[in-house]
Amino acid sequence: MVIAGIQILNTVAGLALISLGLAIIFGMMRVMNFAHGELLMLGAYSVQLAHSNGLNIWISMFVVAPLFVGLVGIVMERLVVRHLYGRMMDTLLATWGISLFITGLITMTFGNMTRGISTPLGSFEIGGIRESAYKFLIIGVTVALFAAIYFILRRTRIGMIARATMDNPSQVAALGVNPGYVYTATFAVGAALSGLAGAVLAPLTGVLPTMGAAYIGKAFITVICGGEAILAGTATAAFLFGTINQVTTIALNPEFGEVALLIGALLMLRLLPEGLSSLFKRKAL
Repeated sequence: MVIAGIQILNTVAGLALISLGLAIIFGMMRVMNFAHGELLMLGAYSVQLAHSNGLNIWISMFVVAPLFVGLVGIVMERLVVRHLYGRMMDTLLATWGISLFITGLITMTFGNMTRGISTPLGSFEIGGIRESAYKFLIIGVTVALFAAIYFILRRTRIGMIARATMDNPSQVAALGVNPGYVYTATFAVGAALSGLAGAVLAPLTGVLPTMGAAYIGKAFITVICGGEAILAGTATAAFLFGTINQVTTIALNPEFGEVALLIGALLMLRLLPEGLSSLFKRKAL
């Protein structure tokens, strides 16, 4: 029972982690970033390459990966995305093209083979069942990131400026803040969080040019079903779908777990078209 609980929490945390960067970009900016999976993949490659060249794994994971992918996000926003604000379908097509470009570039550079990273922190045993202690790190990192983003958006001047810019950029500009810089910074933060998620999950999943395809569907389902509340909605949807997925996986098998997640999302959107956020207070973040 304890092991099952840890597995469920790990699945929930992983789902929330891969969705957080998308929740920032889509939830705040209304940008359909179809290259989200490739940003996760770049984070995984960043930690693998940095660590294989002698850099400490924690520095590779928590510094190199988010910084590199954040810079990629700045380039994406400045060159492509900023010219398409307010045109959701055009943004989706443009970012889809970027995702294909990134996947092709990484495949040509590193080949279409899986690279591995040894899982740190060892393992533990409960009731004769051995599990990786690294799962606790994933849970802890996810909780810490959600708490940090909540604090920044709700309690700091930077967060208030970011939220005000998304709501009314012309009024913010009249107060002397350049909305363009805020958009770029917000997109970069979302990209950096995606890179960090890919880096944290890389020791468990392996690193492959096409690995983004395994993330993008689940991330979009979680964020869209979460609704307008960026953090509360995403966390609630991740908890609901992660639990459904893992319980079904334990009871049956992983394939049925994926099917159960999709059916759960379809039923939830049928019952709550505005997402789980419709159950919260209007000002929930």
